[in-house]
Amino acid sequence: MTEHTLKQFDIDLDRIRRGVLQMGGMVEAQFTKALEGLRSGDMASIEAAIEADKSVNLEQIRLDDACTHIIAKHQPTARDLRLLLTVIKTVSDLERVGDEAKKIAKAARRLHANDTTSPPKVGLSHATQLALEMLRSALDGFARGDAGEIDAIRLKDTEVDSDFKGITRQLITYMVEDPRTITSSLELLFIAKAIERIGDHALNIAEHVVYMVSGEDVRFTKAQASGMNGTEARP
Repeated sequence: MTEHTLKQFDIDLDRIRRGVLQMGGMVEAQFTKALEGLRSGDMASIEAAIEADKSVNLEQIRLDDACTHIIAKHQPTARDLRLLLTVIKTVSDLERVGDEAKKIAKAARRLHANDTTSPPKVGLSHATQLALEMLRSALDGFARGDAGEIDAIRLKDTEVDSDFKGITRQLITYMVEDPRTITSSLELLFIAKAIERIGDHALNIAEHVVYMVSGEDVRFTKAQASGMNGTEARP
């Protein structure tokens, strides 16, 4: 490459890095708005979270196109190629986080539009906080090119999964004891599952960062270790 081409290549890569972080901020804000609407019943927050999904989808398309253009134009290798592949995978997971935030907002809208039995009281705040922390840590790792938080993020993912199981048991108990709560309990279960899935996508992003930094694919490390120990891995 000429000096001019190399400079332009670096500018393009930096622009893409910043685009990923911008998209990360968009989905974090969307998730926060959905949760705010769930807690307060504020329809403006709920509708804002739903509407934000369109912008998130467009940003994914833009970044995918930018990566494809750079790969075709500059034919990067080694770390630069890993960065671009990481971006493509990361924005896919961010788009899915946006989808889950939209699901939460729509479920919140249905819950607050229902004037019948009050929804059961279940603790979503711990899992919610953990999922947000996981997302922020994964994006911070991407920004710094540092995969050091992967173990902490995995531990938090295990906590989120445990919380989801506990919430599921609680809601089943509510539905059995009072069938009038079935509709609202199912909505809350839907929301809890969306939060659990956001944690999964945050972990995926952290694993993509490991690949970007070291070239190591750790996505199935846990599953392979479980299989060797004779334990059935989670699908």
